[in-house]
Amino acid sequence: MHQFTVEPIVPLNIGGYDISFTNNSLWLMIALALILGFMMMGMKRQLVPGRWQMAVEGLTGFIDNMVQVNIGPEGKKFMPYIFSLFVFILTANLLGLFPLSVIPGQHQFTTTSQFSITGVLAVLSFSIVLIVGFWRHGFHFFSLFVPHGTPKIMIPLIAAIEFISFMVRPFSLGLRLFVAMIAGHILMEVFGNFIVGTSNAFIADPLSGGGLMGLLVALISFFFIVGVTALELLVCAIQAYVFALLTSLYLNDAVNLH
Repeated sequence: MHQFTVEPIVPLNIGGYDISFTNNSLWLMIALALILGFMMMGMKRQLVPGRWQMAVEGLTGFIDNMVQVNIGPEGKKFMPYIFSLFVFILTANLLGLFPLSVIPGQHQFTTTSQFSITGVLAVLSFSIVLIVGFWRHGFHFFSLFVPHGTPKIMIPLIAAIEFISFMVRPFSLGLRLFVAMIAGHILMEVFGNFIVGTSNAFIADPLSGGGLMGLLVALISFFFIVGVTALELLVCAIQAYVFALLTSLYLNDAVNLH
């Protein structure tokens, strides 16, 4: 589990508070630098767009279409936030798969495998939903917990269920991303250890039954880890999309009170 450990790079304590610059902070800054670089190279506004400009415009159009479909015309104002969420989560997820571990003593760090990061993003999204809901509708926002057409005798039960479901949203947002990232990396680590351990057994005694069995296990583990890596690339994109999609759906409830 060392790959998930937050370690200080530049220790710093002020007034009894630990504000050290950590590996988590470093990889957050790397993600920010990559996002800024990608956006700057793609915002040249050339008459004949290049590859970077087409990539940025395509990504922007994708998120804009998501917001328009899920929120409607008023969703335009939330597009920068949804876009920032999607791009940051996607970049952070992909950085966690960067093969830095091939360098002895080094390993990549997945910031989205920390609940402190995913939880903050979830609480931020949930807070925006609450602010928008009460700002637009006042106390009428509570009507969200009583679906239209609910029989009067069922209102207390339905309202309680809807309220609990509503309050669970930030936890489900943060936990879903956190669990998906940490589970995938643990699985890759397990298969990686199988390959190293069984390969060492084969090298130590290649002609014995244990050595040949170790080689077979290493080959099987290698094919498994290739498949898991491909799956992780897909999960990185899906989790970023799901987080942005659910945020837009929750904002739709706050704007339109569905």
